[in-house]
Amino acid sequence: MTLRNGDLRDLLNKVVEIDSFKSKMGSDNDIVTIAFSTITKESADDLSSFIERGYSFILDADATPGETSDGTYKVFVEIERNRDSASNISEMIDGISKLSDTQELRFRYYKNFRSETLTTENLQKVLPITADDYDLAIQEGRMQNYKNFFNKSFVENVYMEDELLVINKAFADPVAFKFIDFGPTQETIESITESFNPDDFAEIIFLSKYLGDYNITKYGSKLTFDNEGHTLVLERVVV
Repeated sequence: MTLRNGDLRDLLNKVVEIDSFKSKMGSDNDIVTIAFSTITKESADDLSSFIERGYSFILDADATPGETSDGTYKVFVEIERNRDSASNISEMIDGISKLSDTQELRFRYYKNFRSETLTTENLQKVLPITADDYDLAIQEGRMQNYKNFFNKSFVENVYMEDELLVINKAFADPVAFKFIDFGPTQETIESITESFNPDDFAEIIFLSKYLGDYNITKYGSKLTFDNEGHTLVLERVVV
């Protein structure tokens, strides 16, 4: 199928994941991986074909054969890690934005909590272009990785879809949160304007049992989770 502008409208998640998955073409520090999430298998197949045929710098583009744990279908793309990586990704995103009729796609680097507007300038700030830079970026980003942050718990799976964080535990219903903030504990706590909420102690007990050994506090509707001098701010949502 030849895709036209708007054909992927409402079928593509707005947050693109970069360097979040392992490369199948070579070493992770030599290859940039880009992952798109689509709503249907057909849209994933169409997007994969469009990317592979449309850009000479693509090493590989492949759609998952089935639904993934977050309920979407993934398209994995691999390109060479070099000084042109950011501009190459931006070129590809420009075409995909037209297909999805999306004015502002975002990206999340290496499973970080925060996502950023997907521009060449923002990519250049965080995207390593050499193997050594990649190794350093991954090491420095350890606590910003939403899977590593929950290293004290026995949860089965943690994933983010756009700004929604979902945590699954075996033999229990999943819990979901809206991402609010993340950073060093003192400055993150100081940025919260809501008052301490002593009335939801039962929820804190439940989350402590579900997630494990974290210092959990509630301010208004916001929940804070502390781990190794970093604090994550979330709001509980129902999915």
